[in-house]
Amino acid sequence: MPFSTTVLVRFAHVDPAAIVFYPRYFEMLNGAVEDWFSHLGWDFRTLHVGLQMATPIVKLECEFVAPSELGETLTIAIAPTNVGRSSCTLHYCVSCNGTERVRATGTLVCMSIPTRRSIPWPDGLRAKMTAAL
Repeated sequence: MPFSTTVLVRFAHVDPAAIVFYPRYFEMLNGAVEDWFSHLGWDFRTLHVGLQMATPIVKLECEFVAPSELGETLTIAIAPTNVGRSSCTLHYCVSCNGTERVRATGTLVCMSIPTRRSIPWPDGLRAKMTAAL
């Protein structure tokens, strides 16, 4: 089963037409990734502050299927499709009441904050990511 989390569409997310302004979806996807890592037992505080590693997105392809409106609750599902030595490809689906709104595919890279270079996923994290395939 893919991991999923929910987001309430707030006033800060929308444009004057009261629909989600497209860059806000990228913030929502990033928040969902943060939730997914916490679900895997590797919260962002531990990764970024404790281990000095980050998970920047290096590629993101997105299709906006239907608009989302102020006050709706969106479900964001994340499913890994590939886990490499230092990267991970994720499929995202944003929906509301079963209606798809956004679909995306993105690649994250495990990176050392001090060196700004890719590093291998920690073994325990990689095992959990792989188990979710």
